Amino acid sequence: MPRFPIGLKLSMLVAFALAIPPANGDETAAVQVHRDLVFAEVDGRALKLDLYLPTVQHAAPLVVWIHGGGWRGGSKNKLSILKITEQGYALASISYRFADTAVFPAQIHDCKAAVRWLRANADRFGYDAESIAVAGSSAGGHLALLMGTSGDVIELEGDVGGNLDQSSRVQAVIDYFGPSDFVLRGRTQPERAYTQKSGSFALLGGVAGQKLDPQTERFASPANYVSDDDPPLLVFHGKADKTVLLDQSQHIVRLYQAAGLVAELVVLESAGHGGKPFFQDERLEQAIRFLDQRIGNCKSHPKAVSVH
Repeated sequence: MPRFPIGLKLSMLVAFALAIPPANGDETAAVQVHRDLVFAEVDGRALKLDLYLPTVQHAAPLVVWIHGGGWRGGSKNKLSILKITEQGYALASISYRFADTAVFPAQIHDCKAAVRWLRANADRFGYDAESIAVAGSSAGGHLALLMGTSGDVIELEGDVGGNLDQSSRVQAVIDYFGPSDFVLRGRTQPERAYTQKSGSFALLGGVAGQKLDPQTERFASPANYVSDDDPPLLVFHGKADKTVLLDQSQHIVRLYQAAGLVAELVVLESAGHGGKPFFQDERLEQAIRFLDQRIGNCKSHPKAVSVH
């Protein structure tokens, strides 16, 4: 067996130890993954998130992903924008309660709890707590929009998970074909708005054979909360979408622009409700450019990062 000087042995052991993935994470290419981190407990149930950390020499800006599934299904494991980690962005994919467990506003309470937890734990993981964007698709798009427009709305803040000393505000929003106004949906798409075809009916506590109370619809509608301090918005929607009509995205963008806010709508001419075209090639590049402009400036300013 070869013999090594004591100093060389020690340096080899240190290098080996640093190369071992931590117990609560794993190394995948240049991204470290921490799975099933508990950010809150509600009614005996743990709410969890997965955290993807790129190997960079600065505190990475963070994007929070909210999955779709009609507010009654889906999983944080279905992560459509993982490729943004290749551009130096940290990514958190979060869970939330479904409508069969709790009606609105439980879902937005959970999302805000996740952002507060992420801010409270930024030093532990080394991302930038001051540069957080939120993105989501379909039902997750609705919640992402609501995260952007309802900053400091007490009724939507909740106290899930604690960390109430932390802000739940975000600095940018990307919405993929999410509903923005349930009152409008009741007018232009009643066959979905007031039936079990859409998860929003159960989300808002709907009863079979009855329309929803407009006040309840407004309470859950991102469009109801647009104000001049809302963060920049990028929206993607398919022109052929029959599940969530294009008018939902057109409406929120018009409200943003009327308030003097930054908002852009990208319409995919032949796309329906979801699919790969939204998350690859030119559309992915558009999303990354938007993030670079809105939260990515810190990428050019190296900061010390913690050892994970």
